Amino acid sequence: MKIIESDRIPAAAGHYSMCLAHNGILYVSGQLPKREDGTIPDGIEPQTRLVLDKLKVILEEGGSALQQVLQVRVYITDVGLWGTVNEIYAQYFGSHKPARCIVPVPELHYGALLELECIASTT
Repeated sequence: MKIIESDRIPAAAGHYSMCLAHNGILYVSGQLPKREDGTIPDGIEPQTRLVLDKLKVILEEGGSALQQVLQVRVYITDVGLWGTVNEIYAQYFGSHKPARCIVPVPELHYGALLELECIASTT
């Protein structure tokens, strides 16, 4: 098992790793739409793009890519936002369609509107 760390990956804010690699699989912790300066953009569209941009970087640092994602779990505070999230998600993943789960939650840390975690292959 290897912890994936890089100056391109934000440091974990608690007792966890942002990404672990094991037997050709990356396990990416939940990503919030939090910028390096600690702020969160207003609105679901910029938050979704920020989370997916962060995910892309983490996957690259672990030797993978969006096209190698196996499963995605999205936590969202308002199911009414799902159409926008799904549209932006499709732009990032294109024809690749990983297994996916959407989980409505009452609230997320820092007032974020969504959080995303995934499992990806490195082969």
